[in-house]
Formats: sequence, structure tokens, C-alpha cells
Amino acid sequence: MSDKDEIDVEDDFASQDSDEAEAQAPVETSKANLNKRRTIDNLLEERRLKRQLADYDFDL
Repeated sequence: MSDKDEIDVEDDFASQDSDEAEAQAPVETSKANLNKRRTIDNLLEERRLKRQLADYDFDL
């Protein structure tokens, strides 16, 4: 992946009753935020590892 790659995220929401949606909205938001954070962390870790690999001197 290059630094300019974009992440496409699809948010599929099922239709629910308003009472049900209000009760579940905070949980879904927390899970979505956590998933997004994990994705970002994984991408940053991958970029860091690629940079370390590129900087590694293979002629030891």
C-alpha cells in the first residue's frame, strides 16, 4: 500500500424501529469507532514495518 491509498468503508444499516435504533445506536457507534481505530492502527503498523524493512541493511 502506498501513502496515498484510500480506504473505502461501507456502512450498511438495517431499518429498525425508532425505539430499537435509539437503544442500539451507542453500541453500534462504539463498535464502528473501535473497528475504524483498529484498521488505522493496523495500517500504521504495516507502514512502520515496511519502512523498517526498507531501511534494513541486508548486507550484514
